Amino acid sequence: MAAARQADETDALADLEERITRAVDLVAQLRSRNQVLEAELARLTAERDAAHVEANAAKTAAQSARTEAEAIKASTHRSTQEIEELRTERKQVRARIEKLLNQMDLLSGA
Repeated sequence: MAAARQADETDALADLEERITRAVDLVAQLRSRNQVLEAELARLTAERDAAHVEANAAKTAAQSARTEAEAIKASTHRSTQEIEELRTERKQVRARIEKLLNQMDLLSGA
């Protein structure tokens, strides 16, 4: 009976030893997997941050292009107005010169 009890205790000890060994192996595997996942998280975080930087740069470039386009549009509008004003002035000068030439013709003919 003592031998049977000793055998049961040895079997129980062997079972405990085996479970502890499996637990240690499992912890080692989980730590290894955790390191892999942390590295993957760091890589993905860096990619996300780089994508945000690129997106912000694209937004800035787009805003700059819009601002430049608006400035060009305003400049074009001012130039168009100036051209119209110069055309109107030219017509007025032409009319005054024609009037003066007609008066000179009247003086010459008289």
